[in-house]
Amino acid sequence: MKKQSNLSRLLEVAGSYKYLTYTSWVLSAISALIALVPFYYIWKMIKEVLEVAPDFGQAQNLTGNGWMAVLFAVLAVLVYIAGLMCSHLGAFRIATNLRIQTMEHIVKLPLGFVERFGSGKLRKIVNESSAATETYLAHQLPDRANAIATPCGLLVLLFAFDWRLGLLSLVPVVLGFLIMMAMTGKQMQEKMKEYQNALDDMSNEAVEYVRGIPVVKTFGQTIFSFKKFKDSIDRYKVWVIAYTKQLRTPMMFYTAAINGVFATLIAGGLLLTQSGVTPGFLLDLIFYIIITPVISVTLTRIMFQSENAMIVDDALQRIDSVLNLKPLEETKDPMHPQNASVELKSVCFSYDGEKEVLKDISLTIPEGRTVAFVGPSGGGKTTLANLISRFFDPQSGMVKIGGVNVKDIPKEELMNTVSFVFQNSRLIKASILENVRMGKPEATREEVLTALHHAQCDDILEKLPQGVDTVIGTKGVYLSGGEQQRIAIARVMLKNAPIIILDEATAFADPDNESRVQAAFSKLSEGKTVIMIAHRLSTVTNVDQIFVIQDGQVAECGNSRELLAKDGIFSRMWKNYQTSVQWKVKKEVQ
Repeated sequence: MKKQSNLSRLLEVAGSYKYLTYTSWVLSAISALIALVPFYYIWKMIKEVLEVAPDFGQAQNLTGNGWMAVLFAVLAVLVYIAGLMCSHLGAFRIATNLRIQTMEHIVKLPLGFVERFGSGKLRKIVNESSAATETYLAHQLPDRANAIATPCGLLVLLFAFDWRLGLLSLVPVVLGFLIMMAMTGKQMQEKMKEYQNALDDMSNEAVEYVRGIPVVKTFGQTIFSFKKFKDSIDRYKVWVIAYTKQLRTPMMFYTAAINGVFATLIAGGLLLTQSGVTPGFLLDLIFYIIITPVISVTLTRIMFQSENAMIVDDALQRIDSVLNLKPLEETKDPMHPQNASVELKSVCFSYDGEKEVLKDISLTIPEGRTVAFVGPSGGGKTTLANLISRFFDPQSGMVKIGGVNVKDIPKEELMNTVSFVFQNSRLIKASILENVRMGKPEATREEVLTALHHAQCDDILEKLPQGVDTVIGTKGVYLSGGEQQRIAIARVMLKNAPIIILDEATAFADPDNESRVQAAFSKLSEGKTVIMIAHRLSTVTNVDQIFVIQDGQVAECGNSRELLAKDGIFSRMWKNYQTSVQWKVKKEVQ
């Protein structure tokens, strides 16, 4: 199957706006041809001056020809501007559609794929890659039409006056074109790709470094943290220098070639006038010297278009690296959960396809029960929760909600069935009202305030300058981890989903906030199926059932009394937890 060209693909994305792009090419080509007409009138002016010399007062048509040259020059500019307006409208639409297409696909991807890319790299792909296509379509493509039309018109002009001088003018042009092809060949395309990869890595490391500055400064690891960022800058420098060095020599010869048209004409003119100079030949030579800068400009345009074509090709490959990732499959025969029970049957899961994170896990959580996943870090607790909310699909086995495979539940219905409170509350830079309303977009202001009240957020609203309308993250308005968590709980309360997953929801809360968060949990859990992931074992002593997850398997299950009586993994974890709680810092007495 023949690979679709980048241009045809971009035009597909444009939809009906592609006709504006076509129009821009036509107008740009017409503009290029019109822009050559003034040179004809300049030739007529020079001819008239030479014919009446030295009695220049006899020249009758200088003013008229001059104004005609100005008229066509202005007309060429106006037509070109009209072409640019059309190309920009088309380019903006294409870039917008590309961003929308990419973001819609990202939303459908499992969370792990998104995190694998890194936020800096993903941002660069979405924004800068689509921006590269916008620049290409808005400027380079109209210029390409202009650059194609200009040589066609120039060939007519060059050979219409003196074919010998026309051939002399083309010699450096052909040489420059061959050098340009060498500069934009396959080898340089690979160099461009390596250069862009290094640029992506540097962008990603820059974002991660800035994000980690508070932690870095707190623990005095500024030098260590900056080293990764510095290494990415060094890698970028290596590729930039290599890319520049490889272009240095051909660029030198290319510049000499396109600027050598004038010298070629002078040398050729001296050879052709050894037997004498005629007024007609002198007129043509002067005309050719005047028009040769157009050749240089045209070739330079073509070169930059070729370079930008490589950039666009690389940009589309990067967009494709995201679009080619397979999203979670949508069911063709939707089914609806009968209740809020959760069941896992022989579930196996691996992030990389090699190392199993979950190994043949089977468990059942009846509707309305509160259960807890506990166990050593890295055992697979959060992964289990992610599978229930279908952030990923297992490689084998089945996850059921209400007796229905989660793969058969429509995505929107599944998201309305399961609410998730993360370790990181994930509040956006918006008002508290808008943050909470994300749980239920159609909710009234009163419903939002009620949810905030039940989530123990009254004290937060009282201290904020604009209450529930206060924008978080601006003008010095910041919330602690525990406060953010309560806002997140209010959001979940407003959503009112029958299944709630709490992933270390009190991890960042201070003692005062933790008590408030726990009170909010009590209100939130009423009549719901609750799955808790916890390291603080004191928070799970009263749950209906505890699943101890170790090495990707259910090692133990039962309530706290049963598990303590077994004197197994949970019992040892409880003893270690009690010991850690009783630790005190004592002053050493000399």
